[in-house]
Amino acid sequence: MRQNNKSSSSLERSAMIVATLTSFMGPFMISSVNVAMPAIQADFQMDAVQLSWISTAYLLAMAVGLVPAGKIADIHGRKKVFATGLGVYTLGAGLAVFANSAAMLIGLRVLQGLGAAMFVTTGMAIITSIFPPNRRGRAIGVYVAAVYIGLSVGPFAGGFLTHYLGWRSIFFIMLPLGLLVLFLTLYCLKGEWLGESGQQLDIVGCLLYASAILAMVYGATRLPSTLGTVLLLSGVLLFALFIRQQLTTRFPVFDIHLFVGNKTFAYSSLAALLNYSATFAVTFLLSLYLQYLKGMSPQTAGSVLMAQPIVMALLSPIAGRFSDRIEPRLLASAGMTITAIGVLFFSMLQSDTAPYLIVANLILLGIGFALFSSPNMNAIMGAVEKRHYGLASGTVATMRLLGQMFSMAVATIVLALIVGRQAIVSANYGLFLRSIHTVFLISAGLCLLGVYFSWFRGAMLQPETPRSKSSDTPG
Repeated sequence: MRQNNKSSSSLERSAMIVATLTSFMGPFMISSVNVAMPAIQADFQMDAVQLSWISTAYLLAMAVGLVPAGKIADIHGRKKVFATGLGVYTLGAGLAVFANSAAMLIGLRVLQGLGAAMFVTTGMAIITSIFPPNRRGRAIGVYVAAVYIGLSVGPFAGGFLTHYLGWRSIFFIMLPLGLLVLFLTLYCLKGEWLGESGQQLDIVGCLLYASAILAMVYGATRLPSTLGTVLLLSGVLLFALFIRQQLTTRFPVFDIHLFVGNKTFAYSSLAALLNYSATFAVTFLLSLYLQYLKGMSPQTAGSVLMAQPIVMALLSPIAGRFSDRIEPRLLASAGMTITAIGVLFFSMLQSDTAPYLIVANLILLGIGFALFSSPNMNAIMGAVEKRHYGLASGTVATMRLLGQMFSMAVATIVLALIVGRQAIVSANYGLFLRSIHTVFLISAGLCLLGVYFSWFRGAMLQPETPRSKSSDTPG
């Protein structure tokens, strides 16, 4: 018995290490590459549209791959897909060091996005498969904290590396880190976890899903142009066709009944979508506000904005641990309410608002987000059967990504309608402030809607493991 406990503890530790390191890698690279954009632009003589594709290509590829990767992992093995994704991601980073054109770099970012989709959707599924329900929230909290640490460290590390070693060094450091995690996965993470062995992958469903997500996400980045509107509407139509096809196919890539027949899963997922839709643009708008209206340097503005992710990183493991003992619905709803209050305060920003008030409110937002994120993730993963862990993980990651895109789309549309297609200068600071107020009022409304879904999701129940060959078992 003691030997089994020791083996279980070793497996949990290995899973926690590899999942946490990968959850750090993705956000770290995204935030550090954003800082290196001016250097990349100068190196390849890229225009603004081309430059934006360095980030957009990664996010699009990731969005397209999340749900199919989760389904493939449930069928063929989560560790197998996790390791494959890690290898693809690391290969993309290594080749990016030698990129000799903008097109090559953008193509390799697509490769990285696909790799990230594979390990993001399976990392959470592996943790949920290994940790028992009474310790799952704490593990998820650590996993989420690593994401925020990556977001916090990325801008400073990216700026340092770009300044002293060039932008290619950001991709280069992913090589040893990626290879280390791949080694730990293959040689220390013993076992394999299957959810639905014996099923087949729905290729038609995957293509419909990919087309719908591509159209919606890319359309959102082009709003409020006519092309953006057409693409967005086309994406919604394709997604409706995808849902219809999934209801009739024998082996759906996404089990629609998870949303129709599982209120806890559906409401928790919608709460996550609304949370990210309401909060992701906060950093973008505040960065502009601090630099334009407050006259701060990019480094000083970045230091101010770090208050939020630092608090998230510190509190997420604690919130996750509490969600093992306290109903996650209560914690997540409280967190969303606090977030709504913080966002509402930012809707009243003025040019003379004291910086310490901004920092204090960012800390408040960090508390709210930490209280929501880990418990809500615990509720989502605890609301489904083990055979659906990969799919559930992919779903919540997709909700996060779509919410982030929607948040930026709202900010872009409001700025375009109020400020117009002109540079932000002292003459239109008043219009810019009005834009900030409008976006944050919309965000506060989304948060309140999120509170509704979070509160009325129902109590989290731990489903029993199905006793069949398709059940989640280490092999």
